[in-house]
Amino acid sequence: MSTALFPKAHDKHDLERGSVLSPRFNADGLVVAIAQHADSGEILMLAWMNAEALKLTVETKIAHYFSRSRNELWKKGDTSGQLQDVIELRVDCDQDAVLIKVRPRGDGGACHVGFRSCFYRVLEDGKLVEQEAPIHHDHA
Repeated sequence: MSTALFPKAHDKHDLERGSVLSPRFNADGLVVAIAQHADSGEILMLAWMNAEALKLTVETKIAHYFSRSRNELWKKGDTSGQLQDVIELRVDCDQDAVLIKVRPRGDGGACHVGFRSCFYRVLEDGKLVEQEAPIHHDHA
């Protein structure tokens, strides 16, 4: 889908201080998207959005992403029940990243390997250590 779904900022001031959503998609037509739990502030996942995913997210208030590995649009939780209701959408200063504050449905998981957050491991003494138990074992 074309990035033309969103207007292009006229200048740096419009991009950085204007009131129009004018995302700066990369050469692959994608913008990074960070999902944060709206209540706890926990970072749940990092994904990518193309123009269609961003448009659907804005219109439906349910998170949609673009899967680079499958090369397809994906509505988070469509098969797992872990839909992400969008409470707030923000962009960074130069509109090349999106932060969506979400409330997950289902068991509250966001990670496809069964954890609440995709950031469940911590580097300790050079090794990755799981800091939480999975909340489910089926892949989302």
